[in-house]
Amino acid sequence: MTDKPAPAAHFVAPRPGGGSLAARLAEILRVDHAGELGAVAIYRGQRAVLGEARGQARVAGQLAEMEAQEALHLARFEKLIAERRVRPTALAPVWRLAGFALGAGTALLGEKAVHACTEAVETVIERHYAGQIEELAALEPELAAELSKFRDEEVAHRDKAVEEGAREAPAHRLLSAVVGAGCRAAIKLSEKL
Repeated sequence: MTDKPAPAAHFVAPRPGGGSLAARLAEILRVDHAGELGAVAIYRGQRAVLGEARGQARVAGQLAEMEAQEALHLARFEKLIAERRVRPTALAPVWRLAGFALGAGTALLGEKAVHACTEAVETVIERHYAGQIEELAALEPELAAELSKFRDEEVAHRDKAVEEGAREAPAHRLLSAVVGAGCRAAIKLSEKL
């Protein structure tokens, strides 16, 4: 028995054998690209509903700001997958549509549901990035540093959503559970497909 702490549940060690690091990096870049693509779509869906709604200019402005940050993340991952010749997820069209639908759907439920969606998504993404950062720290320190920056921005989105009343949304626990489960499933699928 050792006193060594158990590895994080989300840590995935590179597989043994030739090309295993390259294969794992491809999974990481593919899933992160897919996630940022989905995030942009969520904010677009929310802004499509709230952007012109009376009394929602402040929230629409916040959503536009967060969407712009996610678009910068997406652009960086697009560059990385091109440079490293990584195939994007085959599910990209599904994630665009699902993200937009999730965004529009939560916006139709109201401002608090929009914030609850952001809180749920960013909570999953924070953990996801944390695992990748831990995994890449020694192998790809520059990429780990970029992911740390992105994670910090995602945490800021989550914290802003909580500050704006995410937890006051109708059926907050249910909405958070469903959105979080959807995000975790999308991560698993996008790594491989």
